[in-house]
Amino acid sequence: MSEAAADRPLIVWIVSDGKPGHVNQSRGLAEALARALPAELHTLPALPAWRAWLALLLKRLPGNPLPSPDLIVGAGHATHPTLLAARRAHGGRAVVLMKPSLPRRWFDLCIVPRHDDIAEDAHTLATDGALNRIRPATARDAGHGLILIGGASRHFEWDSDAVQAQIEGILARTPGIQWTLTTSRRTPANFLALLPQPPNLTVVPHAAASSDWLPAQFARCGTVWVTPDSASMVFEALTAGADVGVFDLPVNPKSRVGRAISRLAESQRITRFANWRDRGTLRPNPQPLAEADRCAEWILEWLKKKN
Repeated sequence: MSEAAADRPLIVWIVSDGKPGHVNQSRGLAEALARALPAELHTLPALPAWRAWLALLLKRLPGNPLPSPDLIVGAGHATHPTLLAARRAHGGRAVVLMKPSLPRRWFDLCIVPRHDDIAEDAHTLATDGALNRIRPATARDAGHGLILIGGASRHFEWDSDAVQAQIEGILARTPGIQWTLTTSRRTPANFLALLPQPPNLTVVPHAAASSDWLPAQFARCGTVWVTPDSASMVFEALTAGADVGVFDLPVNPKSRVGRAISRLAESQRITRFANWRDRGTLRPNPQPLAEADRCAEWILEWLKKKN
């Protein structure tokens, strides 16, 4: 922001493709910017690709008028043309999250997960996992735990029997913890039917959980177990400040997500099930991740240099 604009809020446009995971990343960054300084956040839908390219060509973006942006943020390939069209029509800086499908030099700034193996430079910042909206919990309860179950993916070989055996082991060895388990859209349909339900386990199927349910769980649970295919949940749990355990599943050796999980284990940020089974404790998480805030600081410093 220029000196002339320093007395007004930072105007941030969020381009949304409607996918919750992508919107979660963009809003996580935008809300971190708003924590750093006064800001106005506005969300606009991504245009169909042909309309976005036409808008770029005509230098005119359809839709309701919004205050001219300082930053235009988007995650997901479907947002890229609208990001570029919005910048050409209204100015501002285009910030793309995750590895873009278009050349990175077309955007002002690029924020990518470290597992995408893209080198950092003056316009590119690597993060530990995808950004999210989670904030560090202020009142974690060691008597409550959370179990997050994913499902089939190209990164890990799913094995319901193995996951259920590991869950039974955790429940048996932690009778003093009240566990809440939830599933995802990828969880096999018969998974819950085969899962024992002892007194210290409450099951909440993903279809019964509202959009606010999981952040509320992160805010109170001291311990979180996650299947490794749910990498975004691993990073959200680390951001919340929970002690994090990860179930053991066979990994695709070519998977970048698998390598990201391995790096977390090697850096002792998470505990694999086999190590927990041997040691009986999880690695503590004394320094929760704060990647959205770090990215916000980086962007604001970059803007100062540009102005």
